[in-house]
Amino acid sequence: MIPSPAARRRPGPPSRRRRGRASLIAGLSAVVLSVMMFSFASLAHARQLAPDDEITSGALLLRTRDGATPSAVQLGTDMDVTVTGLTARVKVVQAFRNTSRDWVEAIYLYPLPEDGAVDSLKMVVGQRVIIGEINRRAAAREIYEQAKAEGRAAGLVEQQRPNMFTNRVANIGPGETVLIEIEYQAPVRRLSGEYSFRLPLVVGPRYAPPGTSAADAAATRAPVLDPRRHADVNPVSITVRLNPGFATTGVVSPYHAIQIVEGAGSTRTITLKDGSAPSNRDFELRWRSAETAPGVELFRQRVRSDDYLMALISPPESNRRRTPPVRELVFVIDNSGSMSGDSMRQAKESLKLALRSLSPTDRFNVIRFDDSMTELFDKPVLATRDQIALALRYADQLEASGGTEMLPALRAALVDDTPEDVGRVRQVIFLTDGSISNEDQMLAALGSNRGRSRVFMVGIGSAPNTFLMNRMAEVGRGTYTHIGDTREVIARMTALLDRLTRPVLTDLRVVTHGGDAQFAPADLPDLYEGEPLVLLARASNLRGSITVSGLLDGRPWSRRVHLNQAVEGVGVAKLWARRRITDAEVGQRLDQISAEEAAQTIAQLGLDFSIVTRETSLVAVDRTPSRPQGARLTEEELPLNLPAGWDFDRIFGAPAPDSDRSTEASTDDPGVPFDLPQTATAWALSMWSGLGLALIGGLGLMVLRRRRARS
Repeated sequence: MIPSPAARRRPGPPSRRRRGRASLIAGLSAVVLSVMMFSFASLAHARQLAPDDEITSGALLLRTRDGATPSAVQLGTDMDVTVTGLTARVKVVQAFRNTSRDWVEAIYLYPLPEDGAVDSLKMVVGQRVIIGEINRRAAAREIYEQAKAEGRAAGLVEQQRPNMFTNRVANIGPGETVLIEIEYQAPVRRLSGEYSFRLPLVVGPRYAPPGTSAADAAATRAPVLDPRRHADVNPVSITVRLNPGFATTGVVSPYHAIQIVEGAGSTRTITLKDGSAPSNRDFELRWRSAETAPGVELFRQRVRSDDYLMALISPPESNRRRTPPVRELVFVIDNSGSMSGDSMRQAKESLKLALRSLSPTDRFNVIRFDDSMTELFDKPVLATRDQIALALRYADQLEASGGTEMLPALRAALVDDTPEDVGRVRQVIFLTDGSISNEDQMLAALGSNRGRSRVFMVGIGSAPNTFLMNRMAEVGRGTYTHIGDTREVIARMTALLDRLTRPVLTDLRVVTHGGDAQFAPADLPDLYEGEPLVLLARASNLRGSITVSGLLDGRPWSRRVHLNQAVEGVGVAKLWARRRITDAEVGQRLDQISAEEAAQTIAQLGLDFSIVTRETSLVAVDRTPSRPQGARLTEEELPLNLPAGWDFDRIFGAPAPDSDRSTEASTDDPGVPFDLPQTATAWALSMWSGLGLALIGGLGLMVLRRRRARS
């Protein structure tokens, strides 16, 4: 019999209802308790990740909640730079002084130019000088670990990224100072007649997106000092011996006060005005030629049985102002926590300047990203006065916070709704500091999805990730511009925006006549006005000539260069090897060669030219044990300064307002990492815990009422 509606609504006996509710609550409580136990176990597992595990939510990991504390090992750095022609030779001396009573192993993460070639390591212990040797990475680490275990002084230089290296120094005795000297070669940059050389001085904290391996995240992470609690550490002194081979003018350092001493001929010596500076922002030196820059600059170097060539070939500047092309521009602005402070102001001012430069025929869109992403419009719109005004208001409201999920923003920016509109130039402009650790994912996505888009990188702040910036600009067939100070916004952005309206030299090719030169880069870039083509080559004998050809503003252009005009250069062979290594890395990311082929090529070049790469490392070991048997060895990971202009709380999370903390950070457990509140909070655990407690409380209340009813 089917019950009537009234019967279906009629409740059962009270005791049965109470038993049913109690059973339901008990069942739910058991489920919630199980989920809570799983969540606690998951959190514990996340805090003890094995090297092969992955980070499951985006995170910046810090050593202590109040920031790192100064290490017992003090570090001082001296940099001596010699600029000859278009090459810089840099000697870096790092003094590690152990101020504790323990034997220590010091670990220091530091930046170098992404196109530099580290080829020398020396370790000075007392009166002994130990010369480093190049080895495959795993073999070098094994040599180092064995020496460390045996109590012998040892030094190891490893590459974590092309612009990020780690020095390890084992068995530094109490009160002892060990000197580590590395040397590297790097090219000088030239753009629109201005020469520049950059010395990276600090590694900014990197965001690790979900899926990043724990080992990779750990390799790019170091303790960071809260500048409100601790004075800057790791002071650096810098001397630049400038000998470019021509009379210079306009020698400036935009971010540091310098002193300039005139030398013989065109040489100048540049030092820091105050003698030293904290390593909290990159150093850059700029200069111009007092003479007209030549259209071709050639340098050669003979190493063993081979000749190496570096050529800078400048296309002619366009004498005519063409009508700016009809464009579609997508502006991508980073408003993550690392962009807080000065960087966010620089990025917003740069974006607003670019928006005001749009013409009514342009289409545009704005994408902002932190650990989420928003597109201002569903698709690019015409740059009408109202739409630009809306975008300007949108830019003004942006604030920096959260993680740096850059990959979704890149994919969104590369979506081309009108690929058939070949008459409209498509340009993507990124404004970011690039503080991420998933560079390979970014480059692979760009290479696979760039289509007809050209990607232009604007590096923001005092310590941008120049490796990411330059590689994305190269793969994206664009350019890289750095803005390190708000005062540079107008000049730098105006120059970039003007360059985007000028003719582009495309479809570049190099043909040799009478020689067997192997040229790098393998894929020649497009060139924008003011940019020279930089070619590096190896040949059994530099003879004959080469012809560089392409299309300049759609018209054929070519230039023939006779190789016997090259003058003697320094370090050209190392730069060629470094460029070939870069080609192999890029080729792997773009699936042009296999990972095995890339690894073998990189390793062989590293061994042949004694260069530190991802596959090779420099290691130096003292033969005589110094640490007594039984003496404990303490690991000291040296803290880094927060890059100038960054906001500690926006990156790592503000301290709890009701905590009873002293003015100094706790040193009880400096090695325990924690997940940051903006990007890796344990929200799921908190939710399940609260729900579980509520249900358990409900069960207890029901049981209590049942007992009262019986009594």
